[in-house]
Parts: sequence; C-alpha cells; structure tokens
Amino acid sequence: MPLSEKDLIRRIRRLAAGGSAVVTGIGDDAAVLRIPPRHEVLVTTDFSIEKVHFRREWHRPEVVGWRCLTRGLSDIAAMGGEPHAAFLSLALGEDIPQKWVEAFLKGLLKLAKKHNVPLAGGDTAQSAGGIQADMVVVGSVPRGKAVLRSGAKPGDGIYVTGQLGASAMALDRLREGLPLGAERSRHFHPEPRVEVGRWLREKGIPTAMIDISDGLSTDLEHICEESHVGAEIEIDAIPRARVGRGKGKFVGLEYALHGGDEYELVFTSSRPVPSRVKGVPITRFGHTKVSPGMRTVDATGKITALEAGGWEHFKSGG
Repeated sequence: MPLSEKDLIRRIRRLAAGGSAVVTGIGDDAAVLRIPPRHEVLVTTDFSIEKVHFRREWHRPEVVGWRCLTRGLSDIAAMGGEPHAAFLSLALGEDIPQKWVEAFLKGLLKLAKKHNVPLAGGDTAQSAGGIQADMVVVGSVPRGKAVLRSGAKPGDGIYVTGQLGASAMALDRLREGLPLGAERSRHFHPEPRVEVGRWLREKGIPTAMIDISDGLSTDLEHICEESHVGAEIEIDAIPRARVGRGKGKFVGLEYALHGGDEYELVFTSSRPVPSRVKGVPITRFGHTKVSPGMRTVDATGKITALEAGGWEHFKSGG
C-alpha cells in the first residue's frame, strides 16, 4: 500500500527539484511559473493508464515514470518549444506498494533532470483499480513561432528524425513472451527530441511538425488534414531501425509505417535540411502534394493508396 496522501505529497516534494521557471512549486494551491518575456505558453497533457499504455508485468516502475514524462516532453518538442515545468496527477490502487511509487518517481525525475524540467505540482488520489498517471508539461515558444501541424504547403519535403519501428516490435515481442534485444532501449527509454525540435524552429526549417506517438502513417495524416495537403511517401526511404545481434536486421516495414510509441519528429520543409541535427539523423522520405490523401511509391514506381494504420483510441476492433 502506498503512503497516506499527505505523506506521499511530502515525499514527492522532497524529491522534486525546483527550476528557474518555477517561482512557487509544490505546497500551494497552484504553482507560480515565470515565462520568458515575449513568449507564448505551451501546455500539453497525456494520460498513462495501466493496461493501455503499460503493464506492470512488462514495464518496471522506473520505465513507466520515464515514459510518462516522455509523452509530454515530446509534444513540446513537436511545437519547437522549451519545457519549463511538469505536473503529475497520480491515482493509485490500494494494492500498489510504496516501493513501486518510489521507483516510478525515480524514473520520471531522472528524465526531468536530464531536460532540466522541475516537477512543480500535481495531485494524488486513490484509484478504484489500477494505476493512472496524467502528466501536464508547460513550456513556451517565442511569440508567433510555434510550429503547428497546419503550415505544410504542396511540394514541401517530408522528413523524420531517427529510425522507426523498434518500439512497436518490442511491444509485440513482450506480448509473445520473447526476449528483447536492441529494441529494448527504444521502447523502455525513448528519447524526446526536445533539442532537435527547438533547433529546427530556431532555424525556421519546419513548416509543420508532429511527434510519432500513434504511428508514422497516422501522425503524418494529421499534418495532411490540418494543412489540407496530400503526401507521397517513398517506401524504401523510410528509415527502419536495426535489431538483433551484430549489425542486426531491419524491422519489418509495417512496424516502421504503422507502429507507434516512437517519439521521433515528423516535419515538412521547403528549405534544405541537414542530414543530422544534435547528433540525430534526419531522413527525407517523401513530399507533400496538392491532391488530398496519402500514397506510397516503391522502387519500381508503383503507387499505392495509404491508409492510416497506427493507434487510435476507441477504434472499432481495438
């Protein structure tokens, strides 16, 4: 059983570090944040729910905490923003030991420290069953400079950071009870591309951007819909992750195209884009079009309509 609510809040307060943006953090009815002048505020919120986003038998508590904060930081990265503070609302069942809570906080705060993002507040509650964590991340971006999903124009190149597919493959192997290899770190400790997103925004490169949480096909479709453009994808140019021993082998195309849980950035641009930013590879794998819809083209020139096949809550069939 976890500590009482008051004791748990005291424990979290002791563990959480302050930051330059936090004037007043845990201990009052609301946090007081200091946002840089001539900036606009970014606010994002994400649930992490047991048996939907994680399972205790698969994911250690430190991993759950790390991944919980990754989701929010990745959203700020996709806007080209700078994160300033995080807020955690945590609901726990009576069967959750305090040891699990301590390890969860350790993983979350480890990533928070890496990105200099203090835990500035939140809430605690008793859950009727299972674990529910809602993470709010507050950031900022210079006035009028947020990178939206709606700015792509026909003829823009389509780019993605990193390599894709390893996290979705790891999830399938966990379901099947198989051991994990190189895909372990991609799934358990994904890296939010905060520095990359900020650098791209500072250089004025992206016309539209989104992070890959639900799958490349699904998240690219969001850009197409919001920007009123179509997309043509060069299927062989999609950067697939390598897994296995030695040089390993590439993950299957379906994992790279539709598998989510990546937290890489997909963006469009009409300008030249470097092949590497902040040590992270950048790959051009398509371009936007006037005609709506998405399609793939292979090495032979064969064109195939592409339907979004990533994760969607409440979708018929699960």
